[in-house]
Amino acid sequence: MGFFTADLCDNYCEQLEVLGPNFKSYGGTRKFQGEVVTVKLDKNNKDLAQYLKNNDGTGKIVVVDVGERYFAVVGDNLMKFATDSKFEGIIVNGYVRDTLITKDFDTGLLAKGTCPRKYSPQQDGEIGVTINIDGVDIENGNYIYVDTDGIVVAKEKIV
Repeated sequence: MGFFTADLCDNYCEQLEVLGPNFKSYGGTRKFQGEVVTVKLDKNNKDLAQYLKNNDGTGKIVVVDVGERYFAVVGDNLMKFATDSKFEGIIVNGYVRDTLITKDFDTGLLAKGTCPRKYSPQQDGEIGVTINIDGVDIENGNYIYVDTDGIVVAKEKIV
């Protein structure tokens, strides 16, 4: 991949936002880019799982907001769905689990941390809505660039 987030920030600073430093990598890919699909959840991952299973993820990154509630919304099963559907990565404003396994998938996974429990009963989520993470509004169709230096959000594709 022909980009570095530091170079993007140097060359396109007026067009970019940068998410905060509290994301950690739990996937097998640490550098990825793609068009954003936003998902807003209320602790339960039912709608996210369905989306990952039933959509072509080529060139896409799913950005999930659960308001940092302390429940895991991505684990080994959802990483398998994401990898099988060819998603570039998942970024979770919250928590993940099964991290000894999630790193084995060739898909990016960033989250604020880990939590062993998931939430039930099932609750509906929203796909394609504007979400706010670390003070940055992220909309469906934005572009995200990720490497070991950070997460950069652009309104349109830069590279």
